[in-house]
Amino acid sequence: MTVDTKGRLAALRGRMKATGTDLVAVAPGSHMDWLLGFHPHPDERPCLLLVGPEREAFLMPVLNAEGTRESTDIAFHTWADAEGPDAALAAALADVAAASAKKVALDETMRADFALLLLGALPDATHAFTPETVGALRMRKDATEYKALKMNASIADRAMQKAFASVKPGITEKELAAIIRDHFASEGATPAFWIVGGGPNGAFPHHQTGERKLAEGDAIVIDIGGRKGGFPSDITRMAVIGQPPEGYGQIHGIVEKAVQAALKAAKPGVLAKEVDAAARNVIADAGYGEFFVHRTGHGLGIDGHEPPYITATSEAVLEEGMVFSIEPGIYLPGRFGIRLEEIVILRADGPEILSDLPRDLHVVQV
Repeated sequence: MTVDTKGRLAALRGRMKATGTDLVAVAPGSHMDWLLGFHPHPDERPCLLLVGPEREAFLMPVLNAEGTRESTDIAFHTWADAEGPDAALAAALADVAAASAKKVALDETMRADFALLLLGALPDATHAFTPETVGALRMRKDATEYKALKMNASIADRAMQKAFASVKPGITEKELAAIIRDHFASEGATPAFWIVGGGPNGAFPHHQTGERKLAEGDAIVIDIGGRKGGFPSDITRMAVIGQPPEGYGQIHGIVEKAVQAALKAAKPGVLAKEVDAAARNVIADAGYGEFFVHRTGHGLGIDGHEPPYITATSEAVLEEGMVFSIEPGIYLPGRFGIRLEEIVILRADGPEILSDLPRDLHVVQV
């Protein structure tokens, strides 16, 4: 995906000015991908993109310099293993007018030794992480990002339909997962995760897909995602082989109502915790509150899990353009679990669901 690096750096500097931040330090990873459209090979050698008030520069290991130069014309301050990074870091900080920075925003995903190296060079600086700078910008998706996310959601819909068509008595969870992975690959997507939880295994929200054979009467949690064009997908649907377990229909209906309540609550200006409460209250009022054991949702963008997080305590204010999951669930130990998941983008009048696949139970006739 083509990235408007100039525009994103300008937007970042706007956030830096608004928050009194003198320097943003980004390591190879998703923040750098968002800003530049790439990142150098990440390893133990300190590599940092330093964004100052007017200029940006790289602290760059010599080993990575030649390959990285093909992707950017940002200034490099290189260092070799024989000399270490200290002098190059001092030069890079001077280059971006941040040698005397007082407030630094650190990429929260960077290695601790990278962070300590930088803070050691700026002994008078206070530091924070990036929610007010890069993070705040990443949460609001633009039209290009939406297009990529919508494309991935459509691929995931088809992978789920392939899974539905392949469910049968005797197939193992791993065999069904392999079919799902193969479908993602057939559309040029990299499989990212595949949770297949049949029968009692569905009561583990993050079940490790295993060798259990699916059997008649099993309710099956299928939570899958792939990645294409730099962005991921994430969807959960339910299937059952033959007659659903006792009580399944009632509980599926409760989870569906929780999804609908969260969708209704999700509007610009609403706190994330209010969306969580909308879903959680439906399940609690039905008597299953103790069996809803995780948050209602998470953001989705370059990373499969990123802000905003839709939790019971999150004070994040939802804004137009934010993308996140709504995925309440009920998990009955020893019996079955039910989770229904949508990825939505928040519009001015509420959420738009990226998937086109209904949340109805898929019944496999036997």
